[in-house]
Amino acid sequence: MSETKSRSAKGASRPGPAARLALWIRQVIAELRKVIWPTRKELITYTTVVLAFVATIAVLVSVLDVLFTKAVLAVFGH
Repeated sequence: MSETKSRSAKGASRPGPAARLALWIRQVIAELRKVIWPTRKELITYTTVVLAFVATIAVLVSVLDVLFTKAVLAVFGH
């Protein structure tokens, strides 16, 4: 019987799904208030840097792809 009581006691102390969801939403909002959001100028600067970096890497990968393709075709023939 004590085993049944301990099981029911554990289940009774656990909040329901709606209460857990509400707690989670409150915790998310509390964490978002701690975030230091970038200014518009910082956001534009960071976005520009990321786009420039991605474009540079894309060009580099494309050039290497063309060079390796030509090298493989030169070695193995077309």
